[in-house]
Amino acid sequence: MRRAPPLRGQCYDSGGDPGAGVTAVLELGAPLEMIQLLQTPWEERFKICLGLVKLLFYLAHSPLGSIVLLDFQPRQFVMVDGNLKVTDMDDASTEELSCKEDNDCTLDFPAKSFPLKCSSAGKCEGINEKKNLFNAYRYFFTYLLPHSAPPALQPFLSDILNATGDLRYGINETVTAFEKVLHLYKSGLYLQKRPLLLKVRLEFPYVPSFCSQKDYKCWPSYSHLGCLLSVHSPEEAAAICNSQSQCQSFIVTQQRTWTGELGRRSGDRGLKLPCHVVPRCPWSPVGITPSLCCVSAGAYEKTGITFSFCGLFPLQFLHRTAMCY
Repeated sequence: MRRAPPLRGQCYDSGGDPGAGVTAVLELGAPLEMIQLLQTPWEERFKICLGLVKLLFYLAHSPLGSIVLLDFQPRQFVMVDGNLKVTDMDDASTEELSCKEDNDCTLDFPAKSFPLKCSSAGKCEGINEKKNLFNAYRYFFTYLLPHSAPPALQPFLSDILNATGDLRYGINETVTAFEKVLHLYKSGLYLQKRPLLLKVRLEFPYVPSFCSQKDYKCWPSYSHLGCLLSVHSPEEAAAICNSQSQCQSFIVTQQRTWTGELGRRSGDRGLKLPCHVVPRCPWSPVGITPSLCCVSAGAYEKTGITFSFCGLFPLQFLHRTAMCY
């Protein structure tokens, strides 16, 4: 199973000790720290929840039958290269509760109970799948999904929380709902349509924001040294900068997150090269190296905001994201 750390090795103590057994060596993972996860960008928290949903989908449709994690706690999971994996399968079971009538099939949790159907086979219908899903809701979704999510995605996330919290969704519907949110986020369709905010200023031969060393901190950020966020486009970066009083400029880099988004950084911390005009992009005022060009732009809604973005961008890209003149 891809969502479980792979077995790296095993050894057996043949010394005759009756208490000795087989020792398994698994891939090393970092324990889940929920407090730390709450301080990470929403995109990374969504990735963890999406990974968990895919794991539960596998468990519900495994070749062995529907598998339930009896001790479903965050401590049973680890992070390996940014991906969620279950590390303790000792308490996994394919047994489904036997029943004679519907009254025998009540799924109980500390704060809620759910009546289920007794199937013709004498088993409580879908009890393993639903138990996993509600545990995912109460231990993961409620904490990691809603906080600091893009405003346009919050109604979809609320639907997921309500439907899994009431067990109106099964795992198939939950996967579909998560994939919809992922599509909206990756494609930029979640962005609210608004008048064009950016205008390329070709008259400036020098961009002060690109050479300063000032930055400010924001939360949640990919870097504790400054404000490093993920955006779909420079227009979204301008809108975010517009909404934050401390933001006076930002830089869009070629860095990518797991969804393929542009890395966006408010301020210019870490840029040590001086600004030079180079012929690589003759219509652009600033170049950092012969292979990169940078463009200065401003936001209409807030006087004084400028930004610079650099990279091997085709001319069509810049025309799509700004009004050039």
